Amino acid sequence: MFSLYPVICASDVALSRDYYRDLLGMKVVFDSGWFVHLQDPANETVQLGIVAREHDTVPVGYRTAPSGVLVTVEVDDTDAIHTRAVEHGLTIVMPLRSEEFGQRHFMTVDPDGLLVDVVTVIPFSEEQAAFSV
Repeated sequence: MFSLYPVICASDVALSRDYYRDLLGMKVVFDSGWFVHLQDPANETVQLGIVAREHDTVPVGYRTAPSGVLVTVEVDDTDAIHTRAVEHGLTIVMPLRSEEFGQRHFMTVDPDGLLVDVVTVIPFSEEQAAFSV
């Protein structure tokens, strides 16, 4: 296998491109207008594609808005990304918080309604550590 990365469908590719670039600091490595390829500048294996929902490469029966899916993005500093999200006026659908199961995270939503869970791994609570393998 050479790579595995998500490609999300967007109603407005430029709007989604800017959302992920601004939220996560990703760089645009390709932009044809109907398709955008983003990469993390510090780790080129972290990639995201965005395709126009109505483009011919998306089968007709699958051009709907996302539902029941969330994308988790693991970062070094969730608090910094949260601050960036607030500064950019992004919708926060779950506030920044620390969880017993070893995550500090918040959720935002992209322009097409896809949940984006921004996570930093933290130590488990003592109770949760018992379940770790």
